[in-house]
Amino acid sequence: MVVTFLLPVRLTEVFCGKRITLMTVSEYNTSVDKFSDGIYRFILKNIADEEHSKDIVQESYLRLWEKRQNVTFDKVKTYLFTTAYHLMVDLIRRNKYRASYENHYDDRVSTSGGFSDIGEILEKAVNYLPEIQKSAILLRDYEGYSYQEIGKITGLNESQVKVYIYRARMFLKQYIGSLDRVI
Repeated sequence: MVVTFLLPVRLTEVFCGKRITLMTVSEYNTSVDKFSDGIYRFILKNIADEEHSKDIVQESYLRLWEKRQNVTFDKVKTYLFTTAYHLMVDLIRRNKYRASYENHYDDRVSTSGGFSDIGEILEKAVNYLPEIQKSAILLRDYEGYSYQEIGKITGLNESQVKVYIYRARMFLKQYIGSLDRVI
């Protein structure tokens, strides 16, 4: 008896007169290896809850698998971050994780606040940003996305993304103050 193994073959289907290339299991697994940590870090930075962050990553990959016929491998990263972002926003709205920006605006860092380094101060400051500014700044400065990619993920146009990032940076600058005061 001869046993033959088939290598992963790129499957194509015809749907509404268009040829659609289905994502292979290998490409799906590659996307898990390449992007799951980045998505997890992004969500964790936003909601500061490990279990919910893991759930959002898991749900994002589940939705990718269900929609694999509509997502090409070169668009997987954007699809995953967009899906995770929307799931995160839904979770925040549902559980009211974030207090309003105005309630925390006057809570300033003092030089005797017991912070051990600038990273702690910056993390606290980022947590006070409004949700959209926080997401934009994290995607840009922590994950390295372009303005255009951030726009696709968040559903904003490029100029709106730039404005939110600018406002976030101005708030962070004002919150932290001069480095001389921090050190």
